[in-house]
Amino acid sequence: MTLSRFRSFGILIALLPVAVFAQTSPATATASPDEPATAAKKAPADNLDLRFANGIVAVVEEKVITVDDLRREIAPRVSSIQRAATSEKDFNDKMEALQDDIIQQMIDRVLIVKDFKKDDKRHIPDSIIDNAIADEQIRRFDGDRSKFLAYLRAIGMTFREYRKKMEDDIIYDYMRGQQRRNLAVVSPARVETFYDENKDRFYQEDQIHMRMIALNRIEGETDADLKVRAEVVETRFKANEKFEDLAREISQDAKRAKGGDWGWQRKTDLKSEFSDPLFKLDKGQLTEPIITPEAAYILYVDERKLAGVQPLADVRDQIEKILANQMAQQSENKWLERLRRNAYIRIY
Repeated sequence: MTLSRFRSFGILIALLPVAVFAQTSPATATASPDEPATAAKKAPADNLDLRFANGIVAVVEEKVITVDDLRREIAPRVSSIQRAATSEKDFNDKMEALQDDIIQQMIDRVLIVKDFKKDDKRHIPDSIIDNAIADEQIRRFDGDRSKFLAYLRAIGMTFREYRKKMEDDIIYDYMRGQQRRNLAVVSPARVETFYDENKDRFYQEDQIHMRMIALNRIEGETDADLKVRAEVVETRFKANEKFEDLAREISQDAKRAKGGDWGWQRKTDLKSEFSDPLFKLDKGQLTEPIITPEAAYILYVDERKLAGVQPLADVRDQIEKILANQMAQQSENKWLERLRRNAYIRIY
């Protein structure tokens, strides 16, 4: 049964549109060692006790999945959902969708582990489990075993149960990896068909591979004085010095060591005071000094790509990866559907 599922920071701020900073970075699902325990105590926030009044979420074969099991899996993600939710209703809807998604994952995990263990010749060596636990203690608890054991107590799990969960995690990842490897090579014809049917996906905006020299304003320095310093760069560039060499020598930003290389930029990636003069240039040209309250900037066009649909040769590898991922997902879905179909599953 399947359930529903960015000198320096100041320079960056100067370059990027303000709208970019209005976006909230996605929170990670990785919790601090004590977060699961803290979140697990906030039962009213997840409504699991109301949804599963008898404390049982599902029975999969002989395995009983409890509310505590589910809450332990959900807890590290609750705070990110709280930050992303726009209202109480939105929070509840997101939580219910997350619960459904994790319930299905937990069910599938049981079935996958059972499928692995059907073959008596297959087993995970103890050394691999021990190493995984040791790595986890180092990664999450700075190698402090006492902190690790305190964490287990806080979430109500014995070491034996944790070790079993770690073994099951290893099996789960291994089995899914095996399924995704069992794929046919993506044919050239299939790549070409996908390209012809999805050309809009490969449209690219006008882009410039930009290099930049930033000259930070000295306290009390006037715009005219700052411009004079910047014009020295122009003079040396016109005397056939390479822009990237000038950037390594003169620039005062985070990309100095890389010759002022800021990579490929679209017009929409930059503020208009930077993009407007930059995108009027051809390869090998540089802007007049752009004076701001913080610094003077000189932008250089290293390379340029004009807007349009990218040729197939440029995106073939990308399409092959897309199709390979699609095939892998389809293969895994069929495998999981078979496991579910042949198993006893009851969701409460």
